[in-house]
Amino acid sequence: MALWQPARLPQGFRELWCQEVHSLQELSKLRARLRATLTGSPIVVHPEREHWSERLVLIADELTSNALRHGGSPVATALSRLSDRWLIAVSDSSADVPPAPAEGRDPALGGFGLYLVADLSAAHGWHLERGEKKVWAVIEADDEERTA
Repeated sequence: MALWQPARLPQGFRELWCQEVHSLQELSKLRARLRATLTGSPIVVHPEREHWSERLVLIADELTSNALRHGGSPVATALSRLSDRWLIAVSDSSADVPPAPAEGRDPALGGFGLYLVADLSAAHGWHLERGEKKVWAVIEADDEERTA
């Protein structure tokens, strides 16, 4: 069975915001916005407590950078929430290129971000919708670090 299966976005999440990203240089702004939304600060303030939020930031960074490198413009990253669950969904216009984890590659060459996302998320998948590919992952917040 493939690691990244086609699966529709989970239902019930409320989108908080969606940001278009045009280049790899804009990823730092995306990370800062995510941190500010999740913890109230655009930088890591409590590294000993911010484990789940930094997992979400890492997942968003991996999925968005993949879309910028391998997908087609426009690329947009959306953050949604349902109780203590957070959803990152990244869309691009490359509907004919499904997410494909690296296989048979020297780890020094990279390309293992999709494995990382699969390991760090509670659920993940991708689907096609109106000519767009959406790749998504869900993270559950830890009890000790909840946001409003």
